[in-house]
Amino acid sequence: MKISILLPYKENFSPNYAGAVSLFVNDITKKSRYKIDTHVFGNMDFKKKLSNKYINLKLDKKFYESSSKLYVESFLHDEKKFNSDIIEVHNRPNYIKQIKIVYSGKVILFFHNDPLSMNGSKSLADRKFLINKLDLLVFNSNWSKKRFFIGFDDINLYDSKIAVCYQSAPKTKINFSKKEKIISFVGKLNSAKGYDVFGQAVCKILDDYKDWKALVIGDEPRENLIYHHKNLKILGFKKNDFILNTLKKVSISVICSRWNEPFGRASLEAASRGSAVIISDRGGLPETSKDAIVLKKLNAENLYKTIANLIQHKKKLLKIQKKNYSSFVFSHEYISKIIDNIREKIYNVRINNSSLVKNNLPIKILHITNFNYRFNGRLHYNTGRRINNGFIRLGHNVLSISDRDITHSNKNFTDPKGTKFLQKYILQAYENFKPNIVVLGHADNVNLETLLALKSKNKNLKIAQWFLDPLGKNGPDYFKNKKRILDKHTVVDASFLTSDPKSLDFTIPNSYFIPNPCDQSFESLKNYNHNTSKDIFFAMSHGVHRGQLKLGKIDNREIFINKLIKKNEKVNFDIYGMNEVQPVWGADFIEKISNSAMGLNLSRGKPVKYYSSDRMSQLVGNGLLTFIHKDTHYDDYFTDDQLIFYKTIDDLSYKINKYKKDEKDRKRIAKNGRNFYFKHFNSSIVAKFILTKTLILKNNDRVIWEK
Repeated sequence: MKISILLPYKENFSPNYAGAVSLFVNDITKKSRYKIDTHVFGNMDFKKKLSNKYINLKLDKKFYESSSKLYVESFLHDEKKFNSDIIEVHNRPNYIKQIKIVYSGKVILFFHNDPLSMNGSKSLADRKFLINKLDLLVFNSNWSKKRFFIGFDDINLYDSKIAVCYQSAPKTKINFSKKEKIISFVGKLNSAKGYDVFGQAVCKILDDYKDWKALVIGDEPRENLIYHHKNLKILGFKKNDFILNTLKKVSISVICSRWNEPFGRASLEAASRGSAVIISDRGGLPETSKDAIVLKKLNAENLYKTIANLIQHKKKLLKIQKKNYSSFVFSHEYISKIIDNIREKIYNVRINNSSLVKNNLPIKILHITNFNYRFNGRLHYNTGRRINNGFIRLGHNVLSISDRDITHSNKNFTDPKGTKFLQKYILQAYENFKPNIVVLGHADNVNLETLLALKSKNKNLKIAQWFLDPLGKNGPDYFKNKKRILDKHTVVDASFLTSDPKSLDFTIPNSYFIPNPCDQSFESLKNYNHNTSKDIFFAMSHGVHRGQLKLGKIDNREIFINKLIKKNEKVNFDIYGMNEVQPVWGADFIEKISNSAMGLNLSRGKPVKYYSSDRMSQLVGNGLLTFIHKDTHYDDYFTDDQLIFYKTIDDLSYKINKYKKDEKDRKRIAKNGRNFYFKHFNSSIVAKFILTKTLILKNNDRVIWEK
């Protein structure tokens, strides 16, 4: 197992002034079963590093770009050399979206602070995104975990995706007879850490108990809390090894934070060295040691009384010291083993998915889309069926659910849209079928809560969605379609679009381009093999489900087509869905398209990179010489010997007339186009691409559209 660990930007991974996150990462990596194949990535100015497993990332800084964004970009670039199975991000939830866009492996996020105080996890929407997109969230305390789930309805849904793992300290033998009369304070010397409370109390203690001393380790340039006493030594910042060795001599350790400490490394380390630990009841501090003394009131007077009580009762002091030491279990070895077990658990999910293909086992697919049963075959030729055919031809086990047919047939007074019935239907179908993957196609009626419930039943379950409608900003229904594709992105593992995701003005995590697939049982014509009565075929509809023209409805394509017809009076056009000619469907569509030699692939709105409706597969797949706008960039895949690209209506007119006359060349190019389409864009290839990307399977047959 190969692991890449990403530290927070500017986290100091050096013995000089190392932060708590760096110490934790370094300590557990040294003890990990996977230390050989683990690399730690960061960015710091110090040359000396805690470990030779550390890689310092170089940044080409630009004043107008986010340093954090450049940092993550640099990490993703360098990480490719290692091709890690797992990426572990520490304490930076705002890095996750950027990572998940390009990295398809397992990702774990470690929280070392209050999730509600950090960019990327402050809002409920942010936290729902994280819990649904990540493979695991690891919290440094139960307190931090509870903070993360504020606002969630049912935390139990996410049990399989969360873990609590405390920080660690090395365990060593302690000779309690060598303990000295020393009281310690380790941490930032500020009021948030309660240093003012400690300073006031300990100065009075040192006045009253003159044989006792106090040691303070830490600094704070931002506050000026200064306390003087002949028996008080302020040592400033010290390396962790020095702190641990010093704590062996310390009898009483005070960690009296005002703020809610997410965990508290100082109290953990004090307990590991057999100190009598005094803590405030804030955040995760009570979780650091079950035998610590918890201050009832956080003030100097109460702290003085608590320390004085221990000094006056030597047997009690020794008993508490030994109890803290004996109950300490959070050694580096112990915590590292927990983390390795976590890694193996989620890595095995990937292994289990791969074994489906490796052992030639059929994948069980729950495919939810609109199969249009209620239209009695009129809408039989749709992309949902093409993809479904692809799954089946690959030899997989497919259970198909037509969501809109179910809601349409189950409307009633208490369920006016039939959506409640659909959610129950899906949950029951899951129980009876137990799929490996759920594939959604425009399944807007499926609730997010239903998908979360499915994932709670099976932590290995993957969910994919495919989307065929235009997503370009200047296209039709932009805001509606954008909302539809993003509606379930927090729970969907991969999205597949008939537009280039990188060309959109918004980000869809884990999104991939797919072409409109052709299918051998649907696109069965070879129009180039025979003479036809019509020259150019074009069909559209103002409403697929309505099935007929809507009065007063105008499509901008009508203006373009009518201009084209006017410019080319000698060309025999066969046009449907406009000019009072009703659209054609089913067998009628196949009959009509069979009469034309050429076809126009014209989609609504301005051309968007790679976007096309399924008209593309119908025209090219049935052997018509197909014309398409150059701005769709399909010339990235097709040559001029396979498709005809045009720039303007005049350019299109010229080329239509050219190939109307040149029958031999027209048929040759149409045949080449069909052969190419069936070789690279068929339903089995598209279906396999959806499965391999969603299940993170190795695919030796690289598709031409994946760059």
